[in-house]
Amino acid sequence: MDKHQQGHKETLNQPQHHDRDKAHQHLAGSAHCTGCDAYFNAGRWSWQRTAGSQPEDTTCPACQRIAANDAAGNVVLSGAFLQAHREEILNLIRNTEEMERKEHALERLIGISEEDGKVMVGTTGIHLANRIGHALEAAYDGSVKYTYTENETHLDVTWERN
Repeated sequence: MDKHQQGHKETLNQPQHHDRDKAHQHLAGSAHCTGCDAYFNAGRWSWQRTAGSQPEDTTCPACQRIAANDAAGNVVLSGAFLQAHREEILNLIRNTEEMERKEHALERLIGISEEDGKVMVGTTGIHLANRIGHALEAAYDGSVKYTYTENETHLDVTWERN
């Protein structure tokens, strides 16, 4: 077996990863999400309906993730500063989500929860998790760490400030 064949064999043996966010690519024409009122057209989800289109009713990838509680991004916040400025920080997270959602219909919060002095934020996309991490760092400093999965379909962000 030569180098080319070996490389080809290794490529073929790689497990295929299913990304639910790419599942919308099978849609022909336009679509309308009955859960959030987003529209799919020309390969992209947005909040605008294309004039003259007859969209097919469906559920967008973000609504699917929310229903399944299957976050593409997780942000974990901790530290004494968090406890002292909790509401202010949560408002920053919500405002960041609102700004991102206006431009990108699939980037939304799944939920915010608290456990053992930490705040956990789940997002439907990795870009919102990334943006929240950068917003926290810009506004409050602290230590931020970004960890992507190998295929970059999931992002874990940790932010801490004492």
